[in-house]
Amino acid sequence: MSDTLYQVVRNDEEQHALWPAGAALPAGWAAEGFVGTEQECTAHVDAVWPDIRPLSMRDRLGAR
Repeated sequence: MSDTLYQVVRNDEEQHALWPAGAALPAGWAAEGFVGTEQECTAHVDAVWPDIRPLSMRDRLGAR
């Protein structure tokens, strides 16, 4: 089992991803505030991001 910590990051399209905690973030991504194991972060993303379509698509379809 890995003891690597990850952080949940989010872009302007409200897409979420896991990124190694403490590593510099790629352009366009910001830390969402949740840090944990890969499993904990994945569970968090599943809970807070139920509609995985990009924000612009949800807006176009009136799904917000």
